[in-house]
Amino acid sequence: MKKILMLGTSLNTMGGIASVVRVYESTGLFERYRVHYLATHCDSGPLAKLRIMLCAYARCLFMLLAGQVGLIHVHVASNASFWRKSGFFLLAFLFRVPSILHLHGGGFAAFYDGLRGPLRRAYIRYIFNHASRVLVLSSSWHVWVRGMSRNPHIETVLNPVALPPMVAPWPARQAGTVLFLGKLGRAKGVYDLLQVCAELTQRCPALHLALGGDGDRSAVQQQADALGVAQHVDLLGWVHGEQKTRLLNSCRIYILPSYFEGLPMSILEAMASGVPVIATSVGGIPDAIQDGVEGYLLAPGDVKGLADRIARLLDDDALAQKMGAAGRRKVECQFSTAAVMPRLEQIYNDLGLRAV
Repeated sequence: MKKILMLGTSLNTMGGIASVVRVYESTGLFERYRVHYLATHCDSGPLAKLRIMLCAYARCLFMLLAGQVGLIHVHVASNASFWRKSGFFLLAFLFRVPSILHLHGGGFAAFYDGLRGPLRRAYIRYIFNHASRVLVLSSSWHVWVRGMSRNPHIETVLNPVALPPMVAPWPARQAGTVLFLGKLGRAKGVYDLLQVCAELTQRCPALHLALGGDGDRSAVQQQADALGVAQHVDLLGWVHGEQKTRLLNSCRIYILPSYFEGLPMSILEAMASGVPVIATSVGGIPDAIQDGVEGYLLAPGDVKGLADRIARLLDDDALAQKMGAAGRRKVECQFSTAAVMPRLEQIYNDLGLRAV
């Protein structure tokens, strides 16, 4: 029986693609469909990154020549992620093996539009046009890809999240704690959060902003010091596993004021944990959050709005708990592994792969 060759970043790395694939693996997908996962990228130096990419290409070519591959499923984001992985589609086309282009990340449109000259955009369109399926994370990305590509097989497959069996009791959550998880930088709105913190400390003296993630921690710390809010800000570094679970079970609000997004796993994980979410209405976030129901949506850069919504939820436990419960229900119905994985498996079946 032929295998599905899945390609993406190392499962030990930070970021959305690894988080999604780890959920796939946890559901038993790799065993049911004989998925062979090849890492094309790692969190290390340039030589290690080059080595892992070349090894992935060599292994892919060997498996294709041996006739072992029935489908290639490639997780792609913008910039280097696309250029690094585009060659796998060329190999799939050459060997006439079905291929899935699974688009992640919120910056692909800006990446595509910002390319100089027509040749690179034409190459991107060629890859999109000839993939057997293009999978996107939200309705807005479906519209964008349909406008860029003539591929008739564009489908929306939501990111799945493992549903925790229980939600932490609301009184056990720490008063004033607002959690952010992601890359520390302007694109994720971290500096907007620091400005919000400076504006809210008098109104909400118990405010505690917990920032979990990699990025330029020293610059963020310097800005917190400059704004006089360092005592209200905790830079946690990258968090995962039990530490992430504890944070989601102890915070009162989850916040992600990004300028670009796909469908962030962290938002889905917060909703699954019964936490109200404040986020920006970019990418696939409006598919997960309805303003005023599971949390609040704002325009990127709206510092005043962020401050108002944070204060509102910190002042009203009943409202925050109600929104958290609504988020939990939405995840269970639309984003849980039980809701999402059958859709992906049906696509595999349509392309000729069957569960063992």
